[in-house]
Amino acid sequence: MIEYFEHYLQEDCPYGDETTELLQINGEGTLNILSRDEGIGACADDLEQFYKNKGLDVTYRVENGEYFEGGAVIFSAQGDLRELFKLWRVSQTFLSIVCAIAARTHNFVEAARKENPDIMIATSRKTHPGFRKYELKAVKVAGGTHHRNSLSDSILVTQNHLDVADAPEKLKAVKKIEIEPRDNDEALKYAEIADVLLLDHYSPEEMAVIVTKLKKINPNLEIAVGGIKSDEIPQYAPYVDIIVSTAPYYAQPLDLTTRIERT
Repeated sequence: MIEYFEHYLQEDCPYGDETTELLQINGEGTLNILSRDEGIGACADDLEQFYKNKGLDVTYRVENGEYFEGGAVIFSAQGDLRELFKLWRVSQTFLSIVCAIAARTHNFVEAARKENPDIMIATSRKTHPGFRKYELKAVKVAGGTHHRNSLSDSILVTQNHLDVADAPEKLKAVKKIEIEPRDNDEALKYAEIADVLLLDHYSPEEMAVIVTKLKKINPNLEIAVGGIKSDEIPQYAPYVDIIVSTAPYYAQPLDLTTRIERT
């Protein structure tokens, strides 16, 4: 995954660090990234590999899935000061995003499993371009999972598909088939052939009623719900198997700061 960081660095430092060169900064130093916010560690191991590739030593990094309090150091490195200054901003921004995603996911998982210990929090493929690998990893290390990683790894018949395709009453596939029905009638109709039904725009009360009917038709059917707000998770969790959300990807980045010192 080093090539991703090379791309991020190329965006931030395409022709060299003009300030560091003007100040003629040389020698060895240390870099410490601290968080003013509490959070959950994610992807610092990937950042470590990038640092090693640049000839720097990583002396500490927060573990994947590890909780940290505000004021904690979450990443430390030492080596050439010029390299540390080049990597500083990219590293800080990267960790602020992925650790926030992990923290938001963790909060969702905790809220949902208080009501349903077996429920899954699954994020969609609506990731930011060029950042999918890390966003998905941040979700996973915090106890979440992926609803879909790409168009190639699963089958999801959406309402748009139903509008233009022939009726899929006889679908068969090696992979699980998930269908997003447009109304109650379609939900009941496709319950027999689907492995998963994705139900949107139902109130918790409506969900309780329709899920009871669907499970009678197909006891092995999994029910997913999307399009709900984070504070609604406890209300839906008792009735569904999967909560699909994009919200973790849009978590407010953590407030991080970096200190670089000469050794």
